Amino acid sequence: VLEDEIAYSQKLIEVIEKEETLIQYPAVREQLNLLKETVADDLEQLNCSKDHDAKVGYKAADSSFFGYKTHLAMSEERIITAAVITTGEKVDGKQLQSLIEKSEEAGIQVDAVIGDAAYSEKENIKYSKANEIKLVAKLNPIITQG
Repeated sequence: VLEDEIAYSQKLIEVIEKEETLIQYPAVREQLNLLKETVADDLEQLNCSKDHDAKVGYKAADSSFFGYKTHLAMSEERIITAAVITTGEKVDGKQLQSLIEKSEEAGIQVDAVIGDAAYSEKENIKYSKANEIKLVAKLNPIITQG
């Protein structure tokens, strides 16, 4: 929950600022300032948003956004065949089955799916094999480690 992360970060900022020897190090001071800016931005987004369903999501480890995600399925011709809208924190890969089923309901024959590593989670691999769909996605590190 974002509010818990903000509270933790604010306590961390207080602790670090009390340690004068720590903030003498440029690397620590830089990271502390970055954390302060991030907390301030998150607080502003929380206060400005009237949409209480919107959530903070991440497209990369260092890139967050506040709102919703649009998960799309497209044909080779780049025609949208299905869409699923979720709050920002939802994992992309969890939407694959729904996108395939919606595409098929729209009359699209799904033989193959191309996606990023988020789509190569274990359940999607099982689903694609069971439905004879070729899944082309970089293996998720969780799969290769487990």
